[in-house]
Amino acid sequence: MSLLEVRELDVVYRRQGVDVHAVVGASLALERGEITGLVGESGCGKSSLARAVVGLVEPAGGEIVFDGTPLSPLRRRARPRHETRLQMVFQNPYSSLNPRRTIGSQIADGLRFGGERDGVARRHRTGVLLEQVGMSPAAAGRFPHQFSGGQRQRIAIARSLAADPEVIVLDEPLSSLDASAQAQIANLLVGLARKLDLALLLISHDLAIVRHIADAVSVMYLGRIVEEGRTRDVWAGPQHPYTEALIAAIPTADGRGTLPEALPGEVPDPASPPSGCRFHPRCPHAFERCPTEDPPLYDLGAGRASACFLRDPHGAARHPTPTHEGAR
Repeated sequence: MSLLEVRELDVVYRRQGVDVHAVVGASLALERGEITGLVGESGCGKSSLARAVVGLVEPAGGEIVFDGTPLSPLRRRARPRHETRLQMVFQNPYSSLNPRRTIGSQIADGLRFGGERDGVARRHRTGVLLEQVGMSPAAAGRFPHQFSGGQRQRIAIARSLAADPEVIVLDEPLSSLDASAQAQIANLLVGLARKLDLALLLISHDLAIVRHIADAVSVMYLGRIVEEGRTRDVWAGPQHPYTEALIAAIPTADGRGTLPEALPGEVPDPASPPSGCRFHPRCPHAFERCPTEDPPLYDLGAGRASACFLRDPHGAARHPTPTHEGAR
């Protein structure tokens, strides 16, 4: 059994009187000691899924099962205390820390909430947590503005570890850092996952980083999971046209790696998604079935899945005729 399972999750926002379906029927699983990447363009619903998992957003449907037990649909503050085993690290380390408090006091908050009442024990444990993320225990008495962005993100990770979690959701934790800090934090996350047997959900639009550190990957487009599998397998043979285009767009040392002409335009407005397959207006392989039917996530075996009619094991169209829209 997976440590955490997201099953057919829906997240809906109300915007100017219109329901916006940010996440639609999304399912994924996290395993102990592994990093799972969730990738896709900005606005595809990654952060909405992450916030729903940790209870910051109330799902409109589906369920989240943690260690065999369905999580309460209530918001985070109303959840039982034992669910502190599920933590989150946010994107911006400059805004996620309180500038008026020392970092030691902020890390100690997690220890206190976890039941540690002894002040001496909290101070000792705070030092241990700082060392665990590659910082000196002496840093506990300093304030956030005295640290670089990479150091602040290490502090945010230490604070999440204070609750002794089993799952940590990381929402674009590297996007605001320079390349050197990104590499250091990425390696830190791999080490923590292996050493502490943590399950990490890494939300990112940077596929190069995900390829480097994630064991498994789920690809999201306009609120739906369109492909999933082990990272090495997805990169070796993407089974959805969107995944293929994303991988082709990764920058290379010689400057190549721009969005292919076969993938024009932007992610559509989730308040008014395309009919049928949501990707079909941008897909070079779209055919007559795509604008009218929404493909399920087909099980391809060996842990692979793809929401594309080209992967339908019972589909009649093996050599489909492209539509005018999809072939442009």
